[in-house]
Amino acid sequence: MPLNQPSNQIKLTNVSVVRLKKGGKRFEVACYKNKVQEWRSGVETNLDDVLQIANVYLNVSKGELAKSQDLQKAFGTTALDTIVKEILKKGELQVGEKEREHDLTSIRREIATLVAEKCVDPATQRRYPIGVIEKAMVEAGFSVRPGKNAKSQVSECIKLLQSESNLPIQRARMRVKVTMPKAEAERLRSRILEGAETVERDDQSGEQWETVLLIDPGQFRVLNELLHKECAGRGQLETLTFAATAGSTETAV
Repeated sequence: MPLNQPSNQIKLTNVSVVRLKKGGKRFEVACYKNKVQEWRSGVETNLDDVLQIANVYLNVSKGELAKSQDLQKAFGTTALDTIVKEILKKGELQVGEKEREHDLTSIRREIATLVAEKCVDPATQRRYPIGVIEKAMVEAGFSVRPGKNAKSQVSECIKLLQSESNLPIQRARMRVKVTMPKAEAERLRSRILEGAETVERDDQSGEQWETVLLIDPGQFRVLNELLHKECAGRGQLETLTFAATAGSTETAV
């Protein structure tokens, strides 16, 4: 719906507003939807493709432009590019209720998808459908945090599902291969194997010791630090499958 503006103003449609309070006043710029995040992430670098119109407003919805003296006082300049970039970088993106609800729904769905990819039913070692994860999220009372991306909320969601839902769930195990000289293996073999849930291969027939393990993802860092500290480049840790499930033969991602 077009914003109500004076007839000498360009009408702005499909608009997102970024607002920054500075120098006792509120400054706004009118942007195309989705372009603000692209600019902040560096995907979009052309301001002309971000702004609906190259002006700074006191109130976009009323078409009220900021005065030059207000800009000078607040920003120390009247250079529009400089001011607009600061507003885009530091300002708060204003989101309507329907758009906010849509965004939260999308993030929630993405979180459920990531959880479904990373976790399995402990009894069958197979993944759950995304719909089952979504129902468990509701049961556990999981709330999406606005302003945070889906990936950063996955661990919190998994912990809540494990503690507050009736869904049996655990992280899928990583399948890793450890290789090192036999002399090093004599010192470290027991420490490496103790962190594994399953030892799929334990080969000491050649000059190199090679073992394939299923581990909790949290153990990967422990093994990596152990090899780095104790082997000084003579040992190798390789991910064969990031999320190992029953019958899985996936390539590492």
